[in-house]
Amino acid sequence: MSNRLETTLCGVRMKNPVVAASGAFGFGDAYAAYFDPSLLGGIAGKGLTLRPSGGNGGVRVWETPAGMLNSIGLENPGVEAFVKTEAPRMRALGTAVLCNLGGHCENDYVEGARLLNDADIDLLELNISCPNLKAGGMAFGMEPRTAADITKKVKAVTRFPLVVKLTPNAPDLVGVAKACEDAGADALSLVNTFLGMAIDTKRRKAVFDNVYAGLAGPCVQPVALRMVHQVCKAVTIPVMGMGGIHDTESALAFLVAGAAAVQVGAATFASPMTMPRIIEGLQAYCEQEGLQNISEIRGCV
Repeated sequence: MSNRLETTLCGVRMKNPVVAASGAFGFGDAYAAYFDPSLLGGIAGKGLTLRPSGGNGGVRVWETPAGMLNSIGLENPGVEAFVKTEAPRMRALGTAVLCNLGGHCENDYVEGARLLNDADIDLLELNISCPNLKAGGMAFGMEPRTAADITKKVKAVTRFPLVVKLTPNAPDLVGVAKACEDAGADALSLVNTFLGMAIDTKRRKAVFDNVYAGLAGPCVQPVALRMVHQVCKAVTIPVMGMGGIHDTESALAFLVAGAAAVQVGAATFASPMTMPRIIEGLQAYCEQEGLQNISEIRGCV
């Protein structure tokens, strides 16, 4: 691949702006049977918590028209296991490594970020937007004050560029984004999943044990695109856009809206080759449009 797609995010050079979204690609080797992970610009690993977690019980995934609901609940091996085992494996894949850190309380985030300083990663993605936790998670990202507070505290202990992942469920998403920037975030990623629900009409009960779950897939793309555009207009730090990206056209839309990079999640479940096809499509687009670099289209709208 030529350097037409080369992207720099917070000083980290990436082969292209396409990143595997957290929760949809494991720690990077789950899809190695389908394509070489080194093709990607980066991989955001499975969301971590300070201590190992078995995730939520009951139904975890539910298909919806043009999308899916999930209530995984951040099943993961914990920060210490990631530092010792998963981070070296991710580094060996030959692409940028993003570590996604979630938590149930303030100490989980701060202590987790401190321990991750021993990991060989490129970017720390602070997940204050997961809707599938009974405590913490999305609660930290719902208001500018709480989002700024946790951002500032994690920024004070991490040695990595800090990317804060935002929830679309916040009443004032732009306000949250600006607060995170003011608190020291180096970049933002948005949006995480939309709060949704499924009902089993035969049993007349909610499908998920937590009742509500996270909605992702092409069905959310127009709304996610609008939110990314609004945030890109309001902040000066880079934004990674996500939410329903499933082909080259939808990836291009987020870049034109102002995103510096894109993350692809749910579409990978439907078609494991989605990201390689998007990368090929972006390369072809640059050649057809005579672009020296894909960044030339950023923020045209």
